[in-house]
Amino acid sequence: MSERFKVSSVGDGGPQTNYGSIDNDEFDDRAVSPVLPGTIITDTIGLIPDRPRTKSPKRKDGADDKPFMVDMKEMSGYEKNLYLYSEEMADRPRVSMMINSLANYNATIPSAEESDAKPSAPRAKLGTLMGVYLPCIQNIFGVILFIRMPWIVGTAGGLLAFTIVFMCCCTTFLTGISMSAIATNGVVPAGGSYFMISRSLGPEFGGAVGILFYTATTVAAAMYIIGAVEIFLTYMAPMLSIFGDFTKDPSIMYNNFRVYGTVLLWIMCTIVSIGVAFVSKFAAIALACVIGSIIAILIGIFYNIGGTEKLQMCILGARLLSQVDNCTKEPGYDLWSIYCAKENNTVAQNISECDPYFQTHEVSLRQAIVGLASGEFTSNLGSHFMEEGKIIAATDDPDDYESLNNPTYNQILIDITTSFTVLVGIFFPSCTGIMAGSNRSGDLADAQKSIPVGTLAAIITTSVVYLSYLLLFTGSYDVLLMRDKFGYSVGGRLAIAAISWPNEWVILVGSLLSTVGAGLQSLTGAPRLMQAISKDGIIPFLLPFAKSSARGEPLRALLVTGCICQLAILIGNLDYIAPILSMFFLMCYGFVNLACALQTLLRTPNWRPRFKYYHWSLSFVGLSLCITVMFMTSWYYALLAMLIAGIIYKYIEFRGAEKEWGDGIRGLALSAARYSLLRLEEGPPHTKNWRPQILILAKLTKDLVPKYKKLFTFASQLKAGKGLTIGVSVIEGEYSKSYGESHAAKQSLRRAMNEEKVKGFVDTLIAKNITEGISHIIQTCGLGGMKPNTVILGWPYGWRHSPDERSWRVFLDTVRNVSAAKMALLVPKGINFYPDSMSKVSGTIDIWWIVHDGGLLMLLPFLLRQHKVWKNCKMRIFTVAQLEDNSIQMKKDLKTFLYHLRIDAEVDVVELMDSDIQTYTYERTLMMEQRTQMLKELRLNRKEQLNIVQAIVDHHHPTGEHAASKVRFKEEEPTLDSDAEAEMSGASEDTEKKTSKNESFKKLLTIKPDEANVRRMHTAVKLNEVIVNKSHNAQLVIINLPGPPKTSRPESESNYMEFLEVLTEGLERVLMVRGGGREVITIYS
Repeated sequence: MSERFKVSSVGDGGPQTNYGSIDNDEFDDRAVSPVLPGTIITDTIGLIPDRPRTKSPKRKDGADDKPFMVDMKEMSGYEKNLYLYSEEMADRPRVSMMINSLANYNATIPSAEESDAKPSAPRAKLGTLMGVYLPCIQNIFGVILFIRMPWIVGTAGGLLAFTIVFMCCCTTFLTGISMSAIATNGVVPAGGSYFMISRSLGPEFGGAVGILFYTATTVAAAMYIIGAVEIFLTYMAPMLSIFGDFTKDPSIMYNNFRVYGTVLLWIMCTIVSIGVAFVSKFAAIALACVIGSIIAILIGIFYNIGGTEKLQMCILGARLLSQVDNCTKEPGYDLWSIYCAKENNTVAQNISECDPYFQTHEVSLRQAIVGLASGEFTSNLGSHFMEEGKIIAATDDPDDYESLNNPTYNQILIDITTSFTVLVGIFFPSCTGIMAGSNRSGDLADAQKSIPVGTLAAIITTSVVYLSYLLLFTGSYDVLLMRDKFGYSVGGRLAIAAISWPNEWVILVGSLLSTVGAGLQSLTGAPRLMQAISKDGIIPFLLPFAKSSARGEPLRALLVTGCICQLAILIGNLDYIAPILSMFFLMCYGFVNLACALQTLLRTPNWRPRFKYYHWSLSFVGLSLCITVMFMTSWYYALLAMLIAGIIYKYIEFRGAEKEWGDGIRGLALSAARYSLLRLEEGPPHTKNWRPQILILAKLTKDLVPKYKKLFTFASQLKAGKGLTIGVSVIEGEYSKSYGESHAAKQSLRRAMNEEKVKGFVDTLIAKNITEGISHIIQTCGLGGMKPNTVILGWPYGWRHSPDERSWRVFLDTVRNVSAAKMALLVPKGINFYPDSMSKVSGTIDIWWIVHDGGLLMLLPFLLRQHKVWKNCKMRIFTVAQLEDNSIQMKKDLKTFLYHLRIDAEVDVVELMDSDIQTYTYERTLMMEQRTQMLKELRLNRKEQLNIVQAIVDHHHPTGEHAASKVRFKEEEPTLDSDAEAEMSGASEDTEKKTSKNESFKKLLTIKPDEANVRRMHTAVKLNEVIVNKSHNAQLVIINLPGPPKTSRPESESNYMEFLEVLTEGLERVLMVRGGGREVITIYS
């Protein structure tokens, strides 16, 4: 079987690949020519002959002629095939060991108190319908739909009402898009918008939004409770009024609401304190009631398409009257008794003694439900905004709607001053509830898919229902009935229930149960939200509310929630509670949009939403709509909400922080910079905030210009203009004598960074030793928390050609220093072949994930793909498996892990089959060790080295069998020396030198490779074979950089460099990566 291999002729530009083939049969006992530093390999065919080999007899000294083979029968697959990474396995485990745990993160972040808790029950695996869509439907459809929608349509008119609903729905839809992006940017544990904002914009914004969202949820509970009491007392059991007939005095009604609301509140708090089991079961009943009620309304509208005579309104002139038994002006009937009553409780007998309006206007009956076929749609499009105390009338004549200080009797009055902005504030709470799906992310089978689809589908569904029902109401009701908020004109009946099928009690019972269920949900969620905020510890005075009862219920937080809800209930009027609720929800939604817009514009590495249909401009439009609706509803409520948020923000930001008073803008800038640096100094960044802060170690030419400018190009593409980049060069010498060179080098670095459009800083360091200079840079570069965490180091292309070991010693010492500093290391090989910033490449970026290195291999290609150069490239991730691994499960787990990371990539698990060490591997190792041994033992001049190597090559290619070898080593012309001793060369000295050369040559031929080196070479050859096979067409190959040898022996270091060369042979662009020992990527938002 012929094995394909590549040997590189290496120059400054990177590997230049030559292909050859060898047979896998046994070779003869002749050693292979070693390659000395400084040689130029012009042809690889002559090094390893490709003719068939025959088995040679055993040598007389008993040594086997067969190459040295390692007994690998009892070794595991990793000991056989990945021995090059053996020293990494202790702190950088192989992928197969930990991919399962990486792929199966717990969906919630455990607290310290929960670390010893019992294992939690398996979480529910809810789909999009049950886990997101229906809960959102239940939370969005609320009490406003049932008891205020017809009134809003009648007051604003069909056209403006459509505008109100459409604007509110657009606000929540755009917020839903932003929320979908944030919610799919990792796992979102319980906490909803608070968790998303606090983890996106920091604790200050998160705390402010958390308190706003908590307040909104608490006030929403009060609104639902008042709504439930209003449905019960006004439409179901008006006889239970404590303070008398509330139809005559609105204050009586609101006092009833306060009393009954208080009782209902604490009953519900008691239920919630017992446990959430009842609340969860009742939620299903409430959801069924909501859906059933909406269907009953729709059927009723089309059932009564021609109108109905059952509901008649009594009209005096143009004024709407409360329902009476007989709508007539005849003496002795109800209206006569009302309008002709005297002060002495008698009734006038002559109409001239009655109310003046009653005298001059006639009484008529008017159909309340006219039906869609009536043609009333166009006449109901106009608005009827009125001030408080005005009379509901069919005309715009002031004589009809102005009381002119006369008694109003049973005429129906406006109880609240209405306008477009007031109605926006009242209606907006009916669009809230879009967070219900994200709050349940831990119970979803596929949160990344279910949250966007379910939430946006619920928003679209409810928006369509609102807008279509609005238009249906406009054509089905008489405008006077819709303007009658409490239905006094039809005997205190709920307008939306009156049209439903089969009976109005379906709507009354359904709306009551759904409203109570929504209130229970709010009272369940609000205390837990407060507890989550308290546990974060960002607001110290809330710490006592972090504790739970023995059953795990947040009773302290529930008590506070009940008290705040009680204050809202004391307002009594739902129309005054709704605008307050709108303020807090709009502030919360505004911050969601702001978080999405900022994350998108800042391009943070952790911003990788699986939901792709978002844009920062949409988020800004959503934010603008939130602010607009806030100030339209009530400018003073808007300012109050912003003031509360600002106070909380500043409290969290400045508790214990120092203040510094500066002079003008510069003082402010210095103070901000100092404050930011001090904040960064507090500790290492969170995994979500980790991004490569790059230190470029640039090698200079003799002209003091960067030798490889593509390093700056690569850094620019990796950073996309974000974060910190520092370009540094080390100049060998003394600072006092080389200051001018340092300044010139710094200018060259600055020009290189400007040409490649890299935003950052440059510096130079003068040191007596290059290695020590780089060590000092790694230790001291940066200021405070603004320190580089990633080093880009060029590959030493000429290490084989250099006559001394310093060529690779600087590289290896730098690798060791970077590792000691816990910094990440990037070594681009073939840098001159990397694309410039003006070109665009397409194809694949292949990641070969051998050992887990903190996720850096996953993050780097994602960052590269943010740049236009690599944008069209797809990611492919390969990992290797042995026979003892379950490669199918590994592939499944790797796909799950990438899905949680929101990274789109193809996945492949490559199985490295067990095989004996190939003859090519053995001979490649032998070449390496012979070269190392020669450099160690032979202290000859350059000409003598070359002569010995040529003799070895010729030994393998006898002139009788082959033509002269094409491998020749360039000899330097000897320089003339005037010294007479240089001309003396005795025959005896020549004889001694020849004898010494022959002895050295024989010693080289008896060398057997070290077992560990053979195994490491086996890893390099084996991996290179599969990488070249799979990734030969890739635009970039990213692979783990094996750890350097722990000893500083020249032999080990030279061997290590050879292993890396073999590992990357035949690959045009390779990026070798070594992590800094910390996780840099996370599944969480």
